[in-house]
Amino acid sequence: MDEVKRLPVHVSIIMDGNGRWAQERGKERIYGHAEGVESVRSCTEAAREAGVRYLSLFAFSEENWSRPDGEVGFLMEMMMKSLREEVPKLLENGVRLMVLGNRSRLSDSLAAAIDDCMAMTAGNTALTLVIFLSYSGKWDILQAAKRLAAEFMEHPERRDELEDMDIGGFDRYLVTAGIPDPDLIIRTSGEQRLSNYLLWQSAYSEFLFTDVMWPDFRKENFMEALDVYAGRDRRYGKVK
Repeated sequence: MDEVKRLPVHVSIIMDGNGRWAQERGKERIYGHAEGVESVRSCTEAAREAGVRYLSLFAFSEENWSRPDGEVGFLMEMMMKSLREEVPKLLENGVRLMVLGNRSRLSDSLAAAIDDCMAMTAGNTALTLVIFLSYSGKWDILQAAKRLAAEFMEHPERRDELEDMDIGGFDRYLVTAGIPDPDLIIRTSGEQRLSNYLLWQSAYSEFLFTDVMWPDFRKENFMEALDVYAGRDRRYGKVK
């Protein structure tokens, strides 16, 4: 964290309320998802302007695959469309894109488009935008444990390293390896839970729950959240 400005290095948002927002207006749920794209643009711009280094967004959970096929299909098509349309603006504004999650559940075409966009923006340094797609916190911890087990089964002579491994050593097996844990997690629409999101990484995150639904959450709301964060006293279990 920037101690002078009390600015979070990493802000993460659970983008909630798209479906309810649409239903309150007598429209189908997919209309809310489409409107939420503008909120992504607005918050990305706000994060970059404020000097936040990482902005991550919970776009689609592993549990969301159980939603109606039509809604899931629309969300995947919207992701593909957004990748095609947003790359020029990401490049123009120095934004690096990362998409993390269980990629095995994505179509080959979407996975390829994600790889292309990540490669094209890999050199950008103004802001890293992380999209969590087909992600869950429990899945992340499990896949990390499996990777760790496979590595040490292949190299049993390194058993002493496993005994000495600390929390930081385990971090590198998570899909977020190299990304700082979120300083601030925002959830929109009034719900107050993590919903299986970044369970390991959120151990000392600050939380902000707002009644504003995601399609209405824009730059001014993001800046207000940064102001709230600036007033928090983060002790990490210590006494000040």
